[in-house]
Amino acid sequence: MTRELIPPALRARLRDLRLVQRRASAAQGLGQHSSRSRGVGLEFAQYRAYAPGDEPRRVDWKLYARSDRYFVRESERDSPLALWVLVDTSASMAQCDAAQPSFSRLDAARTLAACAIELALRQGDHFGIAALSTQTLAPVAIGSGPRQRDRCVQALQSWHAAGCWPEQAALLPLWERIAPASLVLLLSDVFDETAVALAERLAAARREVAVIQLLTAEERDFPFQDNRLFIDVENGQELLSDAPAARTAYLQAFAQAQQALHSRLSASGIRLASHYLDQPADAVLRQLFGTRPGTELA
Repeated sequence: MTRELIPPALRARLRDLRLVQRRASAAQGLGQHSSRSRGVGLEFAQYRAYAPGDEPRRVDWKLYARSDRYFVRESERDSPLALWVLVDTSASMAQCDAAQPSFSRLDAARTLAACAIELALRQGDHFGIAALSTQTLAPVAIGSGPRQRDRCVQALQSWHAAGCWPEQAALLPLWERIAPASLVLLLSDVFDETAVALAERLAAARREVAVIQLLTAEERDFPFQDNRLFIDVENGQELLSDAPAARTAYLQAFAQAQQALHSRLSASGIRLASHYLDQPADAVLRQLFGTRPGTELA
């Protein structure tokens, strides 16, 4: 059975969120080039039926008085945002917590990707997705509209966690697809050095990059009370540990690694937020893209 990627309660909490690009004024802000995308803009383009989540101020109340139906005014908008969602589909993304063994890192990534796509669709933006692993998984090229959303969701539902992070040479086709000034959202556990290197290279090449690191609650809390055999699913390495004795050292090393990663990405202008599997998806999106006056792209 296919899992619903955005449950109704989560969808409702997305209503006040906007995808925000920090470099909008210098890259893809209003007036840079003309676009036929639909959204809140300057010149009226068309009416469409009201949908849950639309702002009441966009309803044409005069038309409602004549028709007794709700319609929203859409406008042509300059320079729509171009969003690329890159999803790590390597074997480590299959990791789950014991408390929720049917919900993996990749499941969380699917939901977060679907939420970002829904926000882009609502704003009239362009979006595409790509899976990153040694599996052969074709990206969904950039596009817009409900059909593009459906293509992306179908692809997300078909992906599974297997293989390793791809070599740099295998990532070259992405550079041909992701245009400068695009917003790139990378969803990964970021355990592979080449994942960090990809984010840095994209940022250096004038792509704005935001990274959501997907982690289990067990990685955060290390609650184990017995001897544990830890296995790296991508290279097969094993480590037998007395978990209670190792907990303090582990938590210190984990915190240090998180701080080092944050500092490294921040130095390249990359936003980083951590998402744990026991947290609601909108919390990390709000951390990265919470509405701030004067920075909305809608």
